[in-house]
Amino acid sequence: MLTIIIILSAYLIGSIPSGLIIGKTFYNIDIREHGSKNLGGTNTFRTLGVKAGLAVTTMDILKGTLATLLPFLLGADLNAMLVGVIAVIGHMFPIFANFRGGKAVATSAGVILAYEPLFFLIAVIIFFISLYISKYVSLSSMIASLLAFIYSLVFHTGDWPLITVIGIFMIFIFYRHRTNIKRIISKTEPKVKWL
Repeated sequence: MLTIIIILSAYLIGSIPSGLIIGKTFYNIDIREHGSKNLGGTNTFRTLGVKAGLAVTTMDILKGTLATLLPFLLGADLNAMLVGVIAVIGHMFPIFANFRGGKAVATSAGVILAYEPLFFLIAVIIFFISLYISKYVSLSSMIASLLAFIYSLVFHTGDWPLITVIGIFMIFIFYRHRTNIKRIISKTEPKVKWL
């Protein structure tokens, strides 16, 4: 019974539509009707600005972190990383937002944060280095997920739950960015403008 409660809770936590909540509560805007029409942090940054973007990104990260910690908090014998996957699925297909969610990047990062903070920090550094060079958020997200998977293979040999989950996250992130890949190839993908 506890397993079912944790899995359901992880999905519901992941389903909390941070972008929709921030947009409608503080700006009276449904960000699904603007920009890329995505509920994630990147579209929030572009549509509502830095403060809203930071709030949504932070909330999305913490969703993954909280869900991953549920087995520890409730004393359940469940693999925390696999519970985190459920939260990421909730983020991508949220019941509270007609199953139209984000692209899995921030919530996946939150799962990693709960499991190993140093790994999270390394992934964030890789993301920002790539973003500084390429100016593409989408490409940087995919590069960070790929290098995180390689890192897990090299430095976490034998930790198959971690390696498997990082591989799943990489697949999710590449799949959710398939339209971005087409725009990058056609050079129509929006770039970050550094001040």
